[in-house]
Amino acid sequence: MIDDEERISLLALVAATLPMAYAVQPAEVTLIPAGTNTHNFRVIDDDGRQWFAKVYRDRQVLDREHAAVELAEFTREGGVTVPAVRRTREGDLIEARGPVPMSLWTYLPDVQTAEGALTGRRWSAVGEAVGRLHRRLSAHPAARPALGPGSGVCDLPGNQARFERLVTAYDGRPEPTAFEAWATEAARERLAVFNRLAKLVEALPELTVQVPHGDLASPNVLLRGEAVAGIVDFQPPKPRYLSWEIARIGCDPRSLLLGWDAWLSGLSRLLAAYRDAHPGVRAQDLLATAVVGCVSMLASTYPLAQPVEAPEEMTASLETYARARHAAALMLLDRLDETQEALRDSLR
Repeated sequence: MIDDEERISLLALVAATLPMAYAVQPAEVTLIPAGTNTHNFRVIDDDGRQWFAKVYRDRQVLDREHAAVELAEFTREGGVTVPAVRRTREGDLIEARGPVPMSLWTYLPDVQTAEGALTGRRWSAVGEAVGRLHRRLSAHPAARPALGPGSGVCDLPGNQARFERLVTAYDGRPEPTAFEAWATEAARERLAVFNRLAKLVEALPELTVQVPHGDLASPNVLLRGEAVAGIVDFQPPKPRYLSWEIARIGCDPRSLLLGWDAWLSGLSRLLAAYRDAHPGVRAQDLLATAVVGCVSMLASTYPLAQPVEAPEEMTASLETYARARHAAALMLLDRLDETQEALRDSLR
């Protein structure tokens, strides 16, 4: 959150940067109340065109942000639904020398994120979009697709140690909040299933590793009606497991908690649409999605650890998400066998 003084200052700096760096004359600049590492703005120029301005909070990370924008542009050039980035007068992807460091993108009106859970035809639409995304990124020069051991999807020993430190930190608090007390018990529940998680990971086959989006969570998938309008907020190119990225959106806890049968049917349709859009994908990568999603959620201290590691990020909505993620992950663990059987049948 920013106060009124900072908001007014940022609005003025963005308005000054736009004509200088982009030859865009702003008629209206509005702060969008979203973004963790950036301040985001909707811009209407004097021709009525709409833009999305992303202002970076830290100039020290601009090289990393530049690589992320390059990846988005590479993906869009392959026909994937990614908003267009506008280059500066000098031809740069990011304006780094002006009053504020920023990038400027085509604004997508009348969209909503996938945070409210996937339903109906959105499952297939997202599956197709992610399949096209991964098919395009399989050609990225930073890393060609390769096989990696299934055990590499998660650092279970390291994560177990983090949970143990988290419980110790919470136990040392004389007056924990209601959420902290719940998070302590949730962390203990997670620790109790690490042996089960280890067996699941050990049983995974070799899986495909390549450059993916990097943060394909539901806030970064924009929907318009039942169609995908855009995929946003790429991370710099880094090899990761395809199954992990598909699980980020396919095993979103809010979709899981809408109803087991509806979720399982939806995930099956997502994977089928993904395979249609990316025929070269290995069946093992698709079948591993639920296992990888389950292990990834249960082995992650996020957001249980936020009161300890980043208390300034704690909000009521994040607390609600933490409880939903915990409940959904444990539910998935308990029903993983039937999930895998259903996915095998649907992927034949």
